[in-house]
Amino acid sequence: MHIHSTPKWLHRWLSGFTWHKPTDRKVLYLTFDDGPISMTEWILDVLKDYDAKATFFCVGENIMRNPHIFCRTLAEGHAVGNHTHNHLSGWKSSLKHYLANTALCCATMQKYGAVCRLFRPPYGRITARQATALRQQYELIMWDVLTCDYSPRIRPQDCLQNSIAATQKGSIVVFHDNKKADVNIRYALPRYLAHFADLGFTFECL
Repeated sequence: MHIHSTPKWLHRWLSGFTWHKPTDRKVLYLTFDDGPISMTEWILDVLKDYDAKATFFCVGENIMRNPHIFCRTLAEGHAVGNHTHNHLSGWKSSLKHYLANTALCCATMQKYGAVCRLFRPPYGRITARQATALRQQYELIMWDVLTCDYSPRIRPQDCLQNSIAATQKGSIVVFHDNKKADVNIRYALPRYLAHFADLGFTFECL
């Protein structure tokens, strides 16, 4: 079973994280994890078709490999966030190493004019000590809709429909610009945007 909507008890338990943006407006916050890679350019093209803005949580080593895509993301008015330099699991990293790796990603982002104010832990895995240290600089962003686009066990149609069903006003929605998500996101993203645009929703940066 794939859980697309994160449970409310988890939001309360991890209360120092941003899971959702309470609002009465028809607004959604699309986020994309793990880029920038070549697929990111396709995503940027699709977002432009719907006049949609989004937030990209970037891996530092991918920025170094694809600086032109990172710069395009900024130039087109999207927000970017820190996703560590090497996509580290906080549960498998010491505090010192995790903070150093995050700082390296921030330095890489700043090299291209980006501001380091948002952070999302890869896999959603972070320790309490890591989170406490990072809150001094970042807003820690999680999600309330996980599309599961990266899973080979979910059909593209189910990825779309389950994500739509889990979405509400102010949702923070996670898609992925990585190779695992290629099949599902190419099906789901444009249809997801079309569905909510038809309902009068807008798509904004965090």
